[in-house]
Amino acid sequence: MFRSVRHMIYDLIEWRSQILSGTLPQDELKELKKKVTAKIDYGNRILDLDLVVRDEDGNILDPEQTSTISLFRAHEIASKQVEERLQEEKSQKQNIDINRQAKFAATPSFALFVNLKNVVCKIGEDAEVLMSLYDPLESKFISENYLVRWSSCGLPKDIDRLHNLRAVFTDLGSKDLKREKISFVCQIVRVGRMELRDNNTRKLTSGLRRPFGVAGNFLC
Repeated sequence: MFRSVRHMIYDLIEWRSQILSGTLPQDELKELKKKVTAKIDYGNRILDLDLVVRDEDGNILDPEQTSTISLFRAHEIASKQVEERLQEEKSQKQNIDINRQAKFAATPSFALFVNLKNVVCKIGEDAEVLMSLYDPLESKFISENYLVRWSSCGLPKDIDRLHNLRAVFTDLGSKDLKREKISFVCQIVRVGRMELRDNNTRKLTSGLRRPFGVAGNFLC
């Protein structure tokens, strides 16, 4: 309400300057005065103030010199014009809201924020922790993986990212919200020897990626 009234006041100040400049032709001056009075009446209406009754030129009618019937008819005309303006403003606002909703529904505007605090899992070697979104009904992943490399010491491989393991899944749109089920899946891949108990140095291998565990939770 404040912003609307402020905008109308700025318009009235500008129009008043044009009227006082004395440079406008008579036809433009007449149209501008009608525009000013219409803006004032509209502002009074939305602020629940009294409606000022005017003649065709926008001048305030004098109740001492105007009959009651003329005042009543002029009041009806003014009320009708203000109501039409209100309906026009309401219709424009509804169209704007509809366009915003259509644009909102057509573009991906939803996100999921993930903050990894710790990985409580006894692995014994380095590991890769992959987090992603999964549709169990279609049996497919619907997002890219968020990868965190975890050391055998129980800390991130990149120690500078300690307590700062955050990700935002930004590829969620209206289509994804219509899915019946969405799961948040965490996969753990062990990186190291073929077998944890392989102590034979002649068979010792390293750097192999082996599935270790998986966990999931329904988001919706």
